[in-house]
Amino acid sequence: MPLTPRNPSPRARWMRAAVLVAASAGLVAAALPAPTPLGIGDPLFPHLGNPGYDVLSYDISLTYPGKNTEPLAAVTRIEATATADLERINLDFTHGTVRSVTVDGAPAAFQSSGEDLVITPVTAAESGDEITIAVTHTSDPTGPADAGGWIRTGDGLAMANQADAAHRVFPSNDHPADKAFFTFRITAPSTLTAVANGLPTGRTTDGPSTTWTYRTAHPMATELAQVSIGRTTVVHRAGPHELPLRDVVRTADRDLLEPWLKRTPAHMEWMESQVGRYPFETYGLLVADAATGFELETQTLSLFERRLFTEPGFPEWYVDSIMVHELAHQWFGNSVSPRTWSDLWLNEGHASWYEALYAEETAGQSMERRMKAAYAASDAWRADGGPPAAPAPPTPGQKISLFRPVVYDGSALVLYALRAEIGTEAFRTLERRWVSEHMDATATTADFTALASDVAGRDLTAFFAGWLYAEKTPPMPGHPDWRSRPVGEARGAAKSR
Repeated sequence: MPLTPRNPSPRARWMRAAVLVAASAGLVAAALPAPTPLGIGDPLFPHLGNPGYDVLSYDISLTYPGKNTEPLAAVTRIEATATADLERINLDFTHGTVRSVTVDGAPAAFQSSGEDLVITPVTAAESGDEITIAVTHTSDPTGPADAGGWIRTGDGLAMANQADAAHRVFPSNDHPADKAFFTFRITAPSTLTAVANGLPTGRTTDGPSTTWTYRTAHPMATELAQVSIGRTTVVHRAGPHELPLRDVVRTADRDLLEPWLKRTPAHMEWMESQVGRYPFETYGLLVADAATGFELETQTLSLFERRLFTEPGFPEWYVDSIMVHELAHQWFGNSVSPRTWSDLWLNEGHASWYEALYAEETAGQSMERRMKAAYAASDAWRADGGPPAAPAPPTPGQKISLFRPVVYDGSALVLYALRAEIGTEAFRTLERRWVSEHMDATATTADFTALASDVAGRDLTAFFAGWLYAEKTPPMPGHPDWRSRPVGEARGAAKSR
């Protein structure tokens, strides 16, 4: 184990440092156990994240060679605080080549173990120490499209790191429990445009290349990082209270997509009327020329497939509601992030809730009809994927399988039952307090249960135990006639659609 809860004497620390320096030069073997991948014990991703430190900030420099089939040169600098004594520091990183590592400016030994980069600094860190780690590496955009990380678009690159793929792009403590501030420095051919989370802080051109710098004003989970590089145009407009909005689209699609892009200010006003002021410094859509099969709420710059807006088969109200779904995530999932991936229902259940509510209020799409259908399928969803707050692990080799119906409409159904249980006004108060009291932080299902009980003025533990953890869906308050179809029948119906 890399955690060493002891305080060696100065001479012992000097001797150990000397051994490690020699080891890093390949002269002797370090007197430490073989490196092993670690994790913070997430129930669904046990090797994700790393113990012993808290990341304060990432500064990520990427150099794009002009082709999205070639690795990017990269340097990732991490500022962190040790929360335990550390002889080794584990970072999550895979699918790239590490060239060198320094810790506090001194060269450090490093080795890969599983999907961890295991670093042995010259001097062990003690609890409370500030640590600066710099990793020079490559960032490889090739590989299976469904593995996550970089997405190759028709004109460049974008990112889709949910749930555990940020460390396919850059070394990190890749778990939403450890949010941090980000700075991105992206160097690309000057014919291209680079955009990232947050606001631009500078742009410099040196011959044929331009370096774009972006910085977040709020902490962010690694899975929400976004970098776009391509032949794109950034479209600017103002949102509520002069919030700067910016969308990133293929230059050739600028006029084609404008009818959709201009809807964001109204979406923002509607969401703010529901839960309060938008929590970040900017927002916008990144419309990528890529077939991802999903949209993604990357912080301040949500990722959308181009085909959502260009294929005629999608009803207008549906596209509108999906735009609201990703916007709602900026409050639910981004500003208030899950402490563990089992708390995912708090993200997707809320985003699905506001998606459905918006469709009902603006397009006459019945929330009750949608929730009744979800109730009918709910027992089958629970059988296939676990209850909302205790989801089954993803299928091996298919991490995206974590995102099942039970965490979408199956979890919005929990909120529908809660609103019926405590009343509309109490529910609205709960929602506003939740995003206000946990802004820029992480929170758990237990936190939500406690706050709901406080707002309702009574203990709701038993209510949530049934709705979030039971094998069978509880009776719906106010709708005793609703029935969940037998599991076999519901599965058969699902397969026939």
